[in-house]
Amino acid sequence: MKETPERKKSWFYKWFLNNQLTVILINVFLVFLIIYLFSKVKFVFDPLNQILGITMPPVILALVLYYLINPLINVLEDKFHVKRVISIIFVFIIILALLIWGVMSLIPFVQEQIDSLVKNWPQYWNSLNKSLQNMFSDPKLHIVRDRLVETNASVTKSFERSMDQILPQTVNNISSAVSLLTNVVVILMTAPFILFFMLKDKHKFKASIVKFMPDRIKKSVGDMLTEMSQSLSSYITGQLTVAFWVAVMFFVGYLIIGQRYALVLGIVAGILNLIPYIGSTLALVPSLVIAAFIAPSMVLKVLIVFIVEQTVETRVISPIIVGNKMQMHPVTTILVLLVSAGLYGLVGMVAGIPIFAILKIIFTRFFNWFKRTSTWYEDEPKPEPELDSPDKEKEITDKESTDDSKKIHK
Repeated sequence: MKETPERKKSWFYKWFLNNQLTVILINVFLVFLIIYLFSKVKFVFDPLNQILGITMPPVILALVLYYLINPLINVLEDKFHVKRVISIIFVFIIILALLIWGVMSLIPFVQEQIDSLVKNWPQYWNSLNKSLQNMFSDPKLHIVRDRLVETNASVTKSFERSMDQILPQTVNNISSAVSLLTNVVVILMTAPFILFFMLKDKHKFKASIVKFMPDRIKKSVGDMLTEMSQSLSSYITGQLTVAFWVAVMFFVGYLIIGQRYALVLGIVAGILNLIPYIGSTLALVPSLVIAAFIAPSMVLKVLIVFIVEQTVETRVISPIIVGNKMQMHPVTTILVLLVSAGLYGLVGMVAGIPIFAILKIIFTRFFNWFKRTSTWYEDEPKPEPELDSPDKEKEITDKESTDDSKKIHK
């Protein structure tokens, strides 16, 4: 019986139905079409946005505290064999005692420095402007001097206009202020309870997510969640630890040189250091303004403190604590900061890097799956064994001869 000749494939089948590039483009088009349709019916998701806006702040705060406290709980549980619940309660008591001590002793001192800084800031700013104008008093530099005067006048008018708008709004929006204060109190009261159960049931969270996945991808999803958790843990603990030591170094340095408001400036430097690359530089600006009011030599001393701090941070603290655990190129980090700052401001600058790291893990795993299943990529050749010495070469040759003789014997 003669075999039936294979039916000739049409151009539509070759170029559309049996073409991987076309199928991928169609899938991409469908994804964008779905996104467009969702944008047209986004009012349906408004209740979900409100729910997330209420629940996410305490969850995020608890998550940050979880990554800071969990290593200590693990040490108490594994090395000292203390029950996990007892370890959590013990650590909570210590943290509560530290908070009470800070409120009773540290906060009044910080508040005093902040009040004094706010009161004297206009004087510092005017003194800095006069110093700059005197510096550019040469007639040849009149363009620069005029530009500085215009900039100062513009900044002053903008500040006065903002204050004129803020004061009436503050009086008219007392209910909004009360609502904001209520939300902050609710977040601070809710986060410890969420944190307690995160620490207590940490092994159950991943299992509760993985159990809803198909059997063939359960292991892959579990590994991805573990990798995401490790990445977040490394970033959060590393950044907060570095920020703490940056605050300490600036505080000690300013105390040594006699800079005013050393504690406040150190705390500001630590907080701003959470912004990669530019945080410490931003924290230098108010310190330079205050130093310029005191004496030109103080400006030089502040710059020396900044250089020493940057050297210690980049050469010692960051490599030891953070290293390159995020595996991100500096150019990528800067681009992520620019985009996240443009979209979400200061919050985006702080949260942009960890969010990008999570998206990178998801994309990398999806790409690896596509690479294994697609015919576009060839299998990587296995590396040949290195021959370090004649003895090793003779050993490999003898092994191959033995394997051949066993095959012949069979």
